[in-house]
Amino acid sequence: MSRVGKLPVVIPAGVDVAIKDDQIAVKGAGGSLQVAQNALVKVSNEAGKLSFTPANDSREADAMTGTVRQLVNNMVLGVTKGFERKLTLVGVGYKAQASGAKLNLAVGYSHPVNIDMPAGITVATPTPTEIVIKGADRQRVGQIAAEIRAVRPPEPYKGKGIRYADEKITIKETKKK
Repeated sequence: MSRVGKLPVVIPAGVDVAIKDDQIAVKGAGGSLQVAQNALVKVSNEAGKLSFTPANDSREADAMTGTVRQLVNNMVLGVTKGFERKLTLVGVGYKAQASGAKLNLAVGYSHPVNIDMPAGITVATPTPTEIVIKGADRQRVGQIAAEIRAVRPPEPYKGKGIRYADEKITIKETKKK
């Protein structure tokens, strides 16, 4: 069995977990999330700890045990602490401005780029060259960050563009005569 799947998920105070036949729902201060229940994994709640066991001896059931456990753990962490992703803008004149549920980007195009945030995702710009995306759903936070980065990905010669705050860009050497 998966090493990750063997670990129980501890449910902190203030978080409600509902296990149904077709889905697992987690509700807390940060919101409510749900994931589809997998037929290959049995989920049980014992004294504030969720344990995951494979439904049969197949290899797929072992793999899905760890996957479902980590998805549920991410939901519990999301409704308690939340997730955030930071982006930085590198380039002369590149700037971002958050206004409500919209993000306005000026990244070298002839027009400004406006991106609408879905429900449950908040965006902030502490400085004009920083973007902070926050939310309870880890997958949606990462997906929105990837879509914002795709507007102007960092180029390899000067490093200009939108990059993750912890991303390292390898700068290529220019062509010599």
